[in-house]
Amino acid sequence: MTDTPTEREAESTWTRLRRRKVVQWGLVYVAAAWGFLQGLEYVTETYHWPEQLRQVSFLALLIGLPIVLVLAWYHGDRGQQRVSTPEFAILTLLLLLGGGAFWYYQRTSEAGRDAGPTASTVQPDASPGTKDARPSVAVLPFENRSREADDAFFVDGIHDDILTQLSKVSALRVISRTSVEQFRDTKLPMKAIADQLGVTRILEGGVQRAGERVRVTVQLIDAVTDAHVWAESYDRQLTAANIFAIQSEVAEAISHALKATLTPAELKSVNTVPTQNLEAWEGYQLGRLSMARRTTEGLADAVESLERAIALDPDFTLAYVSLADTLLLQVDYAGANAERATNRASELISQALELDPGLAEAATSSAMLAWTKLDFPRAEAEFRRALELNPNSAQANHWFSNLLGYLGRTRESLKYAQRAAQLDPLSAQVRVNLGGALESVGQSNAAAAEYGRAIKINPSIPTAHMFIGQLEAYAHGRVDEGVPWMMRAAELDAGAADPRAWLSGMYFDLGDDTAAEHWLDPTPRVKADSPSLQFASCFSALYRGQSESAVKYAREFLSKVPQVPIMLAVLRDADLERGTSAAARERYEQAYPELFAASPRVDDGNYRAAIDLALVLRRTDDQVRAAKLLDLSEAVIRHGTRLGVQGFGLADAQILAVRGAKRDALAALQRAEKAGWRGPLWRYYRDHDANLASIRDTPEFKAVFADIERDMAQQRARLAARPKDAPLDLAATGR
Repeated sequence: MTDTPTEREAESTWTRLRRRKVVQWGLVYVAAAWGFLQGLEYVTETYHWPEQLRQVSFLALLIGLPIVLVLAWYHGDRGQQRVSTPEFAILTLLLLLGGGAFWYYQRTSEAGRDAGPTASTVQPDASPGTKDARPSVAVLPFENRSREADDAFFVDGIHDDILTQLSKVSALRVISRTSVEQFRDTKLPMKAIADQLGVTRILEGGVQRAGERVRVTVQLIDAVTDAHVWAESYDRQLTAANIFAIQSEVAEAISHALKATLTPAELKSVNTVPTQNLEAWEGYQLGRLSMARRTTEGLADAVESLERAIALDPDFTLAYVSLADTLLLQVDYAGANAERATNRASELISQALELDPGLAEAATSSAMLAWTKLDFPRAEAEFRRALELNPNSAQANHWFSNLLGYLGRTRESLKYAQRAAQLDPLSAQVRVNLGGALESVGQSNAAAAEYGRAIKINPSIPTAHMFIGQLEAYAHGRVDEGVPWMMRAAELDAGAADPRAWLSGMYFDLGDDTAAEHWLDPTPRVKADSPSLQFASCFSALYRGQSESAVKYAREFLSKVPQVPIMLAVLRDADLERGTSAAARERYEQAYPELFAASPRVDDGNYRAAIDLALVLRRTDDQVRAAKLLDLSEAVIRHGTRLGVQGFGLADAQILAVRGAKRDALAALQRAEKAGWRGPLWRYYRDHDANLASIRDTPEFKAVFADIERDMAQQRARLAARPKDAPLDLAATGR
């Protein structure tokens, strides 16, 4: 049968492609690209390189394919290529085997990680921060080798004390109990545990109590080589002195094994015996165990146990501190009287510090007590003293980061949040705090990753869900996608006011006032006088034209939380409308005295108040100070981020409007809208903010907010169409 012209043409084209080796080189290129991408995926996950690197590489390889084919066609006609069929087959096979090896190793590693606890998927070094070069060690929960199950608290007490003793050695980095607790009864190999905790050494052991004897066995393991660095058994009579002696000897031996030198003060602290009364020590351990439950009953049990420990040994300083902490926790968790609890806690902490001025735990509790009393200078001084005494305290680093963030000192807050995450990498709440610190400096994608890690550690943590909701709504302008996350936070903690207040604000931003009002309704567990609901109720009243009610809510809120610029602005707006600028000025002088100093201090924490005050000063003929505050505020926001709950939002437009630069203010407003700014509280800025009064009636101003209103209407429709049972997509956050 004779071939048709079409068949002869096709055969001729195929022959030419093979002769020029276009087909061969195309296959080689595809195989090499596939192997490269598999290897890149493994390396990216191992070293936490950005996901965008793989995306860009794939795109580059895709673009390169036609280029390679064209070059092969061109050079093939000149006989430049020398790849034989056997060579091609061998090269392809090697590339396939290499890619397959990467794929197998990656899947094997994932399977190994899946064998551990939920937290095993979290990598400790995934967040930015300075690496800690100190020798590092994690003390895994000890095995209870006693016959009695009731001895578990006794074993945990010895484990906790040894961990605490080691943490006093500043030359070591010691992982906190929250993180090591994730590996109780784990079957993971030591290297896998060490990788997840970011350490090089693991201490494991067991405790056996039999009658009047106690036996403690410990061994220090090099997680890289799985070799035993040091091991020891202690068989002693069961007395408090012997228990503490064992703990001190273990701490000193491990420090010596890791070539970490103890300072004289640390050596003294490690060898201090907190109590000679074994029954008091057991009461203290039971109290701490009950306190950790964070329930009404648990806290009540803790108070009883700790009171008994103090009665048995009135010089037991740690019992005083733990009792003070428990009483303060009862205010939040059990509705205890705040004034009574604060006064009693203050007495207990004073007694502890009188007995032992160098007790780091007492300094940390003293700092938190000062913060509760809004004595910020003392709180900062006490936190710094606590960290000097014990730099390995994840709790002190974590709480100090919170304080600095509250004060608006975002860069400092991030530094201490990163330290806390290094010391307690598998604490969900520490991860949430790190995410908030990252978000405050404009790193929203890194913040989303930290919130995601917190949820992987603890899927029921409400704060991480709440912060993702805020980030989606106001860092990315997707309020409709933030609402489901905030609803989940409200479900996870039905007694929390914050998620309900945020949901009200989000629905107001979307223009759904009915839903917004629904979330303001108090519940049996959420009282109407909670500061968060008072905040949201203030703006609800303002949007409904009830200015006197708004002022009332603002005053009530500020009586509890005195330094919130937007609430002061609501009162300022009312004062300016009534012509009582002097009253507004006096209020700012009480809340922010540093703005009235000869050399005023303006920072991340008070620049909004400085801008609002500048308008008041201009109305009271203090033009020089007003101009100075505006200049300082502009310098603060110059290198900041606009979007997000902690972004500067419309601050640049406000500064320019207060200065009287209307055209520039409108241009800044337009830039904000195009950048994706959607609030929070965009309706307040549109209708009420006195800073923007000079440009409010311009067509450009109205056009900007008309665009935002149209976008919110579209988002409201998308939210209404979202299925009620649609799952939350953690992978989509921060995109």
